[in-house]
Amino acid sequence: DDVRLPVQAYGAILRSTMAHATISGMDLTAAREMPGVLAIYTAEDLAAAGYGGLACKLPLKNRDGTPLRAPVRPALVGDRVRFVGEAIAFVVAETLAQARDAAEAIEIDFDPLPAVVLPQDSAGAETLVHSDVPANTALDWEHGDAKAVEQAFATAAHVTKVRLVNNRVVPSPIETRSAVAAFDPETGGFTLHIGCQGVFGLSRGLAEIMKVEPDQLRVLTREVGGSFGMKATPYPEYIPLLHAARDLGRPVRWRDERTEAFLS
Repeated sequence: DDVRLPVQAYGAILRSTMAHATISGMDLTAAREMPGVLAIYTAEDLAAAGYGGLACKLPLKNRDGTPLRAPVRPALVGDRVRFVGEAIAFVVAETLAQARDAAEAIEIDFDPLPAVVLPQDSAGAETLVHSDVPANTALDWEHGDAKAVEQAFATAAHVTKVRLVNNRVVPSPIETRSAVAAFDPETGGFTLHIGCQGVFGLSRGLAEIMKVEPDQLRVLTREVGGSFGMKATPYPEYIPLLHAARDLGRPVRWRDERTEAFLS
């Protein structure tokens, strides 16, 4: 967040206020006319640019040997939101305050859908988070010797059963996610100043999504104010951020606010 580039603009994210809903309408007219607004990007813009989506890359398999189901997640959603805090639009303006004000002026028409809230209710629920993930089960994984465990319980002198409920948790590093994207029209290359914990992995992942060669997307990281694994992979916000820098021809910065980070 200390990086300051000449003529940089500021980005803000409009996020879903619904846990599950279809988007039947979106009106950007008032937001686009607000002071300082340079551009507003939606899922339609990213699709037109030909970018890909995000998907889980963990090399895990189900107990039957089949790979986990990893539905592609769009950087910005345009048809259906699946959780509170999901990114819908990216607003770029001359100042951060102007970008935030314009994001709040965007009008979204939500048609609510049933939501699954408790993990124990998700498997087999009629409401599917992703249509290509049957029973809402992305991974059916096991580790160890099931027969040995069954034998141990069967022959134990005493068995205690307890139900544990985890509170909702969130990574909370000293420095929230923040990034500044720049584009060089002469080389066709991006530079992303970001706090992350692995520049090469992040660069390759973003280059794959942005449909550019790996050497066209340079990731620079200096001091990182905490990560614990949560800053290692591409996040949805980085895609419209990079797109905005190329489209506008000037650097664009974005920072995850603390409350916003808790939601997203």
